Amino acid sequence: MAPPRILVVGAGFAGVECVRRLERRLAPGEAQITLVTPFSYQLYLPLLPQVASGVLTPQSVAVSLRRSRRHRTRIVPGGAIGVDTRAKVCVIRKITDEIVNEPYDYLVLAAGSVTRTFDIPGLLDNARGMKTLAEAAYVRDHVIAQLDLADASHDEAERASRLQFVVVGGGYAGTETAACLQRLTTSAVRHYPRLDPRLIKWHLIDIAPKLMPELGDKLGQAALEVLRKRNIEVSLGVSIAEAGPEEVTFTDGRVLPCRTLIWTAGVAASPLIATLGAETVRGRLAVTPQLRLPGADGVFSLGDAAAVPDLAKGDGAVCPPTAQHAMRQGKVLADNLIASLRHQPLRDYVHKDLGLVVDLGGKDAVSKPLGIELRGLPAQAVARGYHWSALRTNVAKTRVMTNWMLNAVAGDDFVRTGFQSRKPATLRDFEYTDVYLTPEQIKEHTAATVIKH
Repeated sequence: MAPPRILVVGAGFAGVECVRRLERRLAPGEAQITLVTPFSYQLYLPLLPQVASGVLTPQSVAVSLRRSRRHRTRIVPGGAIGVDTRAKVCVIRKITDEIVNEPYDYLVLAAGSVTRTFDIPGLLDNARGMKTLAEAAYVRDHVIAQLDLADASHDEAERASRLQFVVVGGGYAGTETAACLQRLTTSAVRHYPRLDPRLIKWHLIDIAPKLMPELGDKLGQAALEVLRKRNIEVSLGVSIAEAGPEEVTFTDGRVLPCRTLIWTAGVAASPLIATLGAETVRGRLAVTPQLRLPGADGVFSLGDAAAVPDLAKGDGAVCPPTAQHAMRQGKVLADNLIASLRHQPLRDYVHKDLGLVVDLGGKDAVSKPLGIELRGLPAQAVARGYHWSALRTNVAKTRVMTNWMLNAVAGDDFVRTGFQSRKPATLRDFEYTDVYLTPEQIKEHTAATVIKH
């Protein structure tokens, strides 16, 4: 009799932690584990702003999935684009664009999230995100290119538009992105003698009335003060009305000449979730405290894709889409999946939030570990210590620490790689949010598998 087939979709914090625990705790031959992911690495997402600013190299935040000595998981290079829970088949589009059906006995949906967008004219064509390694590398190239082009230009209007940068989103990702990239341009402009540093202007905007409200009023205000001291213009209660290739229109009527729009205004669950036709909470799968999907045999979900009840908070709260919850959910889900295999009782997921850290670059940071409010160097030590300790391998930790030390001592060379240099990239180019199947298309693709069974 063939062993049960476990299919894990997604190699983020949740999916990788689940697979690692399954590999450690399942006996050889007890189950077949398959992981669906476009890339055979785990991306340490919170450090992407430091990749964009050149503090860290891309390789240092991409942890190989094949380094583990216990590695026996089959990796399918691609993405899940549909699920038929009745036929127990997942439809996968490989990186070659070949579409295949992958049958399963147990399915773990850790598909994560994508950049949340709105119906704003020009947004999808002219904005760039900060959700993938490729986007971070592209944004770095793009920002340095604007300095190069502005320095070479004799047109004052062109120069002004190339030296204005807009980041939308006052959460952790947007705030860290604006802070880190502003440090990049401040350091780089010294090497451009024809550019007036006063012409370079960074804007951070958010429709919310407060910056990073989860940190509390004091730390949110402290972060706001740090940004404004660096001449980052922060506009709250404001969003984008229209995004053009050479200018951005704000909802308060301002029109800003600008060729760099970075969109970090939140995330939404992967479009894969909508293909299941299951109950959702704000787009995330509604699961039980044991991380099971009600009404779907053998299906579990976790991380950003799932609305996991936050039993530590109670009152119907769901866990926020953060790395600390995703990693811990991965361990609990693996244990529950093994318990299902062995006909043992399952346990609930319970975790009290440990706090938040925000690295603003250099000596600037705000952190709230275990409810303790910190700012400046102590907060920076906590932020970097937390990120460093969360990296999965010693190789990754060594690379990150070396990058931090080298950048602190030697600075940056402000080199462009030429990535996508002649073709402006869009949000769709990186996140492929338009490739998912409809329920009817899924049934067509799974029909052949059902007949075989």
